[in-house]
Amino acid sequence: MIKQYKYRFYNYRLVLMLLFISIFGVRLVGSAMASLRTKQLAGVVLGFVIMLVLSLIDYSWIMNFQWIMYFFNIFMLVAVRIFGSSANGAARWVDLGFIRFQPTELSKIIIILFFARFFMDHEDTLNTPKTLIQSVLLLAVPLVLIYEQPDMKNTITILALFCILIYIAGLSYKIIFGVIIITVPLLVIFMSIVVQPDQKLIKDYQRDRIMAFLYPEEAEYTDDIQQQNNSKTAIASGELVGKRLSGDSDIVSVNEGNFVSENQTDFIFAVAGEEYGFIGCTIIIAVLFLISIECVYMSRRAKDTAGKITCCGVGSIVALQGFLNICVATGLGPNTGTPLPFVSYGLTSLVSLYIGMGIVLNIGLQSSAYDKQLKQRESYRREEEYL
Repeated sequence: MIKQYKYRFYNYRLVLMLLFISIFGVRLVGSAMASLRTKQLAGVVLGFVIMLVLSLIDYSWIMNFQWIMYFFNIFMLVAVRIFGSSANGAARWVDLGFIRFQPTELSKIIIILFFARFFMDHEDTLNTPKTLIQSVLLLAVPLVLIYEQPDMKNTITILALFCILIYIAGLSYKIIFGVIIITVPLLVIFMSIVVQPDQKLIKDYQRDRIMAFLYPEEAEYTDDIQQQNNSKTAIASGELVGKRLSGDSDIVSVNEGNFVSENQTDFIFAVAGEEYGFIGCTIIIAVLFLISIECVYMSRRAKDTAGKITCCGVGSIVALQGFLNICVATGLGPNTGTPLPFVSYGLTSLVSLYIGMGIVLNIGLQSSAYDKQLKQRESYRREEEYL
């Protein structure tokens, strides 16, 4: 389970980037809502410790429990349906009294680990109908439970994540093109139904968010688009260096005037734009991008397919969620309520991402180059013993 590693292979660069973006997140969450600063810092410390511990545990050993993880994931999602606590019309949290967490966030990491091992075990038969049908059915169970919370954003995110995982695993381009040919017309049909007032495919509030994005000038969707308009105003008001660095803190701001609700979670990017301006926003985007790229880079040195898929999966989660959150805050996409990785308030999301990063770091410690050196060293040792 715990092996002896050469710590010069440890990715300290990734650790420093994670620490930097997390501390920046603590600062922004504290600005948005001072009472949450201590909780966010505690989440960072807890996540960081878990990451360091997991980085020293053989990820291959963890993946031996793939089916236990899968059914534990199903159990958590079913618990949400039965015992889940509601907020804003959605039951997505489980309240244990001493802690309240969102199982869907941990579910993303579990799905990555499960399918990384599943696709490696079925590497030779990945493009056969049997394996494809099995993988889709295994995904469908947690996906339906997440959609029924209702949680469309995470349903779409996990579906996109699955597509990335199976592509990295080696899905045939013929199948990919076939799926695209089928998916595009279905998406057009779906959108044509959703825009109808009496549609039943999605919840009314979900439709309103889509309609507000498509038709922002319509008066009936003013309330839905107002949040994003205020967010854009907050970001623009920060200009180059932001109000905090320029000394304009006395000016009444969109953030401090509470014109943007949930600014500690969904619209944390607006806080960054207002307080640290274009420079602060650019730093956040650059660091998240580098974290994702670092994960992909480590996947190229993974010793097996499971490690490769896991690294790409964790990097994809950071990239997808970061992209969606920033699109919402800047008005480039409909309001989805997606947290900004390592920055937004949300201890479940934060700790789950650190769990994923801990496994990525362990994969880096067992890179193909590292394994090659160990085998050479073992060969030299045996030769010396023989002589």
